[in-house]
This record gives sequence, C-alpha cells and structure tokens, in this order.
Amino acid sequence: MKSSTEAGREFRKLVEIIARLRSPGGCPWDRARSRRDILNYFLEEVYEAVEAISSNRPEAAREELGDVLMEVVFLARFYEEEGLFTMADVLRGINRKMVERHPHVFGRKTGLSPEAVLASWQENKLREKKRRSILDGLPASAPSLVYAFMLGQRAAAHGFDWPEAGSALEKVKEEIAELDKSLKKKKNRQVAEELGDTIFSLVNVCRLLGYNPEIVLRQAGRKFERRFRQLEKELKKKGREVRDCSLEELDRVWEAVKKNKRAGRKNIEKNHGGKPRRKKKS
Repeated sequence: MKSSTEAGREFRKLVEIIARLRSPGGCPWDRARSRRDILNYFLEEVYEAVEAISSNRPEAAREELGDVLMEVVFLARFYEEEGLFTMADVLRGINRKMVERHPHVFGRKTGLSPEAVLASWQENKLREKKRRSILDGLPASAPSLVYAFMLGQRAAAHGFDWPEAGSALEKVKEEIAELDKSLKKKKNRQVAEELGDTIFSLVNVCRLLGYNPEIVLRQAGRKFERRFRQLEKELKKKGREVRDCSLEELDRVWEAVKKNKRAGRKNIEKNHGGKPRRKKKS
C-alpha cells in the first residue's frame, strides 16, 4: 500500500507540473505546443521505451516509462483545457474497465484459465463497443508489421489460429514457394502479393513464438547496422571503401566480421559464466 500511496502522490505532482507548464506564465515552449506536436513526441517516447525494455536496461526503462507517462498527461491536458475531459476521467475510465473485465478477480467468476480469461476479455470488448466484427477497432495508422501482428492476435483470441508455430512455419514455406514461382514468371503484381503473404505468415510465426515482429525486426536491423559499420572499418584499414570492392570481397569481409563477433561473444560467456557482465561505474 505504501508503494501505491507514493505512486499516487508522485502522479498528482506530475499532473500539477504539466498544468503549471501550460498555464499563463508557464513555459513558453510548452504553451506553444499543439496536440499533434505532443503526439509525435509520444510515439517517439514509446519507441524509446520499447528499446530500453528490449535491451534489458532497468534504469533506462524506468526513465523512458516516465517519459511516456509524461506525454500521456500532457496529451490529456489539452482535452482538459478544451473542457472535454480531465486526467481524472481518463483514470476513472481505465480503472472501471480493468475491474469490469476481470470478473474472475473482482467478481464471482473463479477458476478461469488464461485462455478463458482472454476470451472473456474479447467478448466484453465486443459487447461494450458494440462491434460487428472482431476486427473492428484496430488502428489503421499502426505500422504494417504491428497491424499484421494485431490482426493475428485478434483472430487468435476468438479461436482462429494455427495450432502451433511449426504449422505457421509450414505456411511460410508454402508462401516462399509461391513467391519463387511468381519471380520466375516475372509477374510484378503477383510478386508483390506473394511478398506480402510471406511477411504476413512470418508475423504469425513470431506471434505464436511469443515475439513481437516489430521488435525482432528492429533487433535484426541493429545487428546488421553494427556488422556493416564494422565492415566499413575493416575496409578502411586497407584504404578501401565499400563502393570500391567487388561483391566477392565484400562477402569475405562480411563473413570475417560475423565470425569475429561470434568468437568474441563465446569468449565473454566463457570468462563470465555464460552471461556478459557490464562494467560497474567507478
């Protein structure tokens, strides 16, 4: 309870700080912001929070979650200034929703499995929002990978899903075979469609394995970036640039970079009991 009391006190302070910044005599920069401005910052902070959490950096996660929360309060402030709703209304609404959608905790229903809880949650959403389709309400503005992931989640919550990741992977192989046929026929429109089907199928494999495709693809991109930068360094040692090299030479250097990275990781694990250790700040 002490933690909840402290959190409530600190949250109230944050609401008051934002109100002060936006008030006459407050911060000129904050007063000049629009809802769209803050929405852009909000999205940026969410991605930074995802990065910190995925990188397993608790201190960074704490800071970035605070930044996300600040942007939420800032956005709510615009609506309060327009007389539409307050931060208290936002909190009251989510509190009521969480209680109503957890009758197995706050009501009389007991002994529900995780699957039954999810099914009940989705059924309540359909009823509350008066949706005609279980796919209604998905954000059209979401990035394509995230949108595909949410489509799969929503359908799976109502029983439309692959039995396990292996079955979904077989579908990926099937789509790759279709893509290969399209490439050989040189039908551009069909190639584009098969590419989309292949990526969508891979998203389902990610979901069934418990991974968010946006996060794993971002991690893969970062890995490629690190290796490519190292490739550039190795070439510069020889007075060379990427554009000066043949594909065969670039491939040799690339494979050497990959090999060195793997060897370095194994040495770290060997010397530190299997897990890399961070250096302590002096």
